Amino acid sequence: MKKLFLTVITLAMTFANGQNVIAIVGGTVIDGNGGPPIRNGVIIIQDNKISEIGRKSSIKIPSKAKIIKATGKYVTPGFIDSNVHLSLYGRGETIVRYEHKNESITLEAAQLQLKHGFTTVRDSYGSLLPLMHIRDAIARGDTIGPRILVAGNIVGWGGPYSISFSLIREKDLTIFQEQFNDFITQGSGEELMDMGPNELKIAINNYLDLGPDFIKYGGTSHFSSPIMIGFSPRAQEVIVEETHKRNLIAETHSTSSEGLMISVLAGIDLIQHPEVLSTEMPDELINEIAERRIVGAMLSNTITGAAWERHLKKRKKDSKKVSDSEVNNRRRENLNKTSAELRAEIRASGEMMEIRRKNAVKLIVAGCIITIGTDNYLGAAPEFRRNKKYENQAFGIGSVIATEGLVELGMTPMEAIVAITRNGAIACKMLDKIGTLEVGKYADLVILEENPLNNISNIKKIHQVIRDGKIIDFETLPYERIFSSPGRGHAW
Repeated sequence: MKKLFLTVITLAMTFANGQNVIAIVGGTVIDGNGGPPIRNGVIIIQDNKISEIGRKSSIKIPSKAKIIKATGKYVTPGFIDSNVHLSLYGRGETIVRYEHKNESITLEAAQLQLKHGFTTVRDSYGSLLPLMHIRDAIARGDTIGPRILVAGNIVGWGGPYSISFSLIREKDLTIFQEQFNDFITQGSGEELMDMGPNELKIAINNYLDLGPDFIKYGGTSHFSSPIMIGFSPRAQEVIVEETHKRNLIAETHSTSSEGLMISVLAGIDLIQHPEVLSTEMPDELINEIAERRIVGAMLSNTITGAAWERHLKKRKKDSKKVSDSEVNNRRRENLNKTSAELRAEIRASGEMMEIRRKNAVKLIVAGCIITIGTDNYLGAAPEFRRNKKYENQAFGIGSVIATEGLVELGMTPMEAIVAITRNGAIACKMLDKIGTLEVGKYADLVILEENPLNNISNIKKIHQVIRDGKIIDFETLPYERIFSSPGRGHAW
């Protein structure tokens, strides 16, 4: 806390003394719009906004400016992850041990995102009240972190211990699990799926009054088997309409093509992991998404890189041996495989991952607005894990891996940068304020040591992060380590 206090006081004294002008001089500016970079560029930051941007030869640098020498370096907008889970929301033993530290853990996770250049994150599912508390503390300047937009519960789902989220029957719950479900849902749970339009309108507005920044609702259940459509078309239209009345984003989680089409036709703005469907996406659905300019926040970190390599290795290994179900089938020569056995074989084969990857490529080729939505999450506390968590969904580094994954799926490095900057800002409904380097926008920037257009992995090589016009000492983040460990700075 002492380090945090001194950092905030230092920043306050700097601005009080009038040293609130920053000049980034000599770098190559990649503005996030996808056009040619500006060589030998200058960006002038006045207070928390960009006041000038252009070639060095055309801009006079104010005498009072703090100079950041960026020759040989590359300047991009701050990065945006459109789907993270910063807070505690599941894992019973972890909640029991750490619930009193929910806010501190949320801040730790948020600061790990900022450490990797992600100056804005959207938290699309979690503990609404702690999330809003940390969101507001960062916005006030009480602490350092990325800009956070929160949804809280996925409307229509009953919390982590529910049928809709995890196929847990209500009659089997403990009182603790029931209470924690209520803490997560804050009145927006499964009971909303039972409501008619007028009653639903009231319930949605009651939830919006609590203060979420956007609404995410369950177009289907959480899982892919069995797939259950959550809200009727008429009910989904009510959710979207009431959210839009407040000028907020309405988005969905759907796991079937037909379930997703209902949400698309209801007028949603964004789809979380649109590629994660039980079957290959039909062209009709992709065309609707593209024509309506609906944003797709893609889980590219889970279908590319090391995750994809593990899948290929397992597939090759499995192809050389006879599966248990085949052995059993020979043992019962006259019996056909049951539908449950067939589904189990599909799961074991990894076919679903291949469907997701194929869908992701189709969405990119169709020209849909794509950004990343990593589902970076806390999960179980380190002491309750048997195995180390893969880094592709660890805070910060998971978002970098997702960006690299977009290139593996077919984007150019420039397109991937646009995806995590401009398109991320569209997902936030904040393109007029963030997402590109333009005069009048908030000064969220990342200065990189090497050219990300040559190799997208160079977004890891951070020289400096500026958030809302403030230079971030990102090496000191997070201020308090609870779940994370030193070194590369990611959890576990």
